[in-house]
Amino acid sequence: MRRLLLALPFALLPLAIAHAADEHDHDHEHGSLGAHVHGVARLDMALDGHTLELELDSPAMNIVGFEHAATTDADKMKLALARETLLKPHGLFSIPEGAGCSAVKAKLESPLFGDKDDDHDDGDADEHEHEHSEIHGHYQFTCTSPAVLNQLDLTQLFNSFPATQTIQVQLVTPKRQMGAEVRPSNPVVKF
Repeated sequence: MRRLLLALPFALLPLAIAHAADEHDHDHEHGSLGAHVHGVARLDMALDGHTLELELDSPAMNIVGFEHAATTDADKMKLALARETLLKPHGLFSIPEGAGCSAVKAKLESPLFGDKDDDHDDGDADEHEHEHSEIHGHYQFTCTSPAVLNQLDLTQLFNSFPATQTIQVQLVTPKRQMGAEVRPSNPVVKF
């Protein structure tokens, strides 16, 4: 699996290069795919043997509706509910039942959850420090019949987090590598 995950960045390198030019522009009004864009999330998927791995990256705004440290009871509740939802991968991703996939790992990282934000220096914390907070989820499944995997339905993810308008999907399977953009109106990636 490690080989496949290491190959994923190289397979996606042309896409990364295209987005790197916009990387410096963090203004979500410009719609840069390489920058932090509200309403847009990224999902990387890799299938190797019986192991399916999914990496979800989303601006916190899409998930909880804010990007600052939770200080109010209402924000703390939203954050706790989002964390609970994100830690249940079968409630986010609809995988064909015939593939026999069982979640074996679900891990979340975000400065909002108290994780260190590597994108910022540890200097003075100001309001802009968490202006672009991300939530990162890593999910691993073991599948008894991986050959049955031919699609991934993201309806539940869109329903759980309606501020997410677009998910940019990159996937690598033994049969193909592809990218797709899914929306609530067409939430299924077929491969």
